[in-house]
Amino acid sequence: MKHALVVTSFGTSVPEARGSIEAVEKTLEEAAGYTAVRAFTSPTIRRILAGRGERVANLSEALEALHGEGVDRVVVQPTHLLYGYEYDKLKAEAECLSGRFERMTVGKPLLAGSRDILRFAENLAKMHPRQEGAAVVYMGHGTEHFANAVYPALQTALNLMGRGDICIGTVEGWPGLEDILRQLKAPCGVRLLPLMLVAGDHARNDMAVDWKEALERAGHTVQCEFTGLGERTWVQEMYRERLLEVLCAAERGT
Repeated sequence: MKHALVVTSFGTSVPEARGSIEAVEKTLEEAAGYTAVRAFTSPTIRRILAGRGERVANLSEALEALHGEGVDRVVVQPTHLLYGYEYDKLKAEAECLSGRFERMTVGKPLLAGSRDILRFAENLAKMHPRQEGAAVVYMGHGTEHFANAVYPALQTALNLMGRGDICIGTVEGWPGLEDILRQLKAPCGVRLLPLMLVAGDHARNDMAVDWKEALERAGHTVQCEFTGLGERTWVQEMYRERLLEVLCAAERGT
């Protein structure tokens, strides 16, 4: 019986941000106990990387290659933060090729339910002790998909913990930058970080330029930090546990 793990990420074209993906890939490979292969779902990122001489397979290509190598059972584990259009496409793509294998299992994204959101919020609160005259702002991607509800749910969890000083916003969803500016009533020192697996293009442009300038115009002192979520050990642990759930379910045949 030949097994394989496909760690599937949106990808990044920013070399400095790749470490976040690699850290999660390494964690998942160690948890699985067998070799993992990489797949990036973004055609744009794969095209940019190909132009630099680096070819990264998409999910279909990775699965076809594994089938050609005689793999019987495959687990596809996304590094996506939440359900959304990208996850929907990934799952549909995997299901199209599921007949090539004796068994294929597609894992869940990191924040797949209320317990995940609460645990994530608790870790953010621990990582950022409250400081007088200071706030922490996280910028997520956001989506028009209903799964965008994860972001306000995360903010609600933080608020119920008494941590309204940690603000959650998105570039392309709700809450947005204007909501953050309203939440920060008095000028304060702001730590601005990406709520994304990698600190890639969005972090270096939307966050470090547009969001930073808007916050500074509102009277805040802003410090940008370029650490993707994948570099956090507690996030890596959450991914590891997510994969172990999938592996256990696969062994039971459920």
